[in-house]
Amino acid sequence: MEKRAYLEQRAKEIRQDTLRCIGSLGVGHIGGSLSIADVLAVLYFEKMNIDPQNPGLPTRDRFVLSKGHGGPAVYATLAIKGYFDKSLLLTLNQSNTNLPSHTDKNKTIGVDMTTGSLGQGFSAAVGMATAAQLDGSTLTVYAIIGDGESQEGQIWESAMFAGSRGLDTLIAFTDYNKLQIDGAVSDINDVSPLDKKWEAFNWHVQVIDGHDVLAISEAIDIAKETKGKPSMIILNTIKGKGAYFCEGQAGSHNMPVTMEQVNEAIERLETI
Repeated sequence: MEKRAYLEQRAKEIRQDTLRCIGSLGVGHIGGSLSIADVLAVLYFEKMNIDPQNPGLPTRDRFVLSKGHGGPAVYATLAIKGYFDKSLLLTLNQSNTNLPSHTDKNKTIGVDMTTGSLGQGFSAAVGMATAAQLDGSTLTVYAIIGDGESQEGQIWESAMFAGSRGLDTLIAFTDYNKLQIDGAVSDINDVSPLDKKWEAFNWHVQVIDGHDVLAISEAIDIAKETKGKPSMIILNTIKGKGAYFCEGQAGSHNMPVTMEQVNEAIERLETI
């Protein structure tokens, strides 16, 4: 199977299992989970140096989902990759689960950082990259932040530090779906122009289609070849991508989901 077809199939599986995961609970952060399925497919099934059989490998690449509410998509990805059995996806946010609503490294195998308080996960990723730099390690730290999350001052403090230290083993992505819990990002606290902001903080910046797996793959290659600067890849995405009942809707940030909707969305994805 050629690369595009393979990665698109993985992204489809991530979306389908994310839908099942949230559907099992009946409510969840569906919009911002589905919008990052494509970048997760590229990272976990092509780019990252990881081993599900040795999840604590010291030399492994690190991944931080700073927008921790997208956890269901990460859980789906980890299950498909073989970190744990897919049956666990049906325990999302339930009593005694190892899959809480927001990612928690103390509960979920394969999760490198506990996140949820917006902005803090990105600071942790910068810390990981700083440690790698001090150790002379060649591991790559990947992080995903949200566009609503980018309204947090902590994001820009971390950005300034990473840029000033030339943390070129740090590759970050902005899930730029342009919607947050209360509506359009541009109406609430506009973060545009994002590319110019990151460039001003001494980051190498690329702006791409966040649902094009080959564009994501190529952008990561360019980022890895860039020396002396951290990289920001701005992903133009659609909130709720792949779920007909909530695609492009701000209300999909956290919403009730029926199994009827889930099954219909999974069926429609099969035809794509």
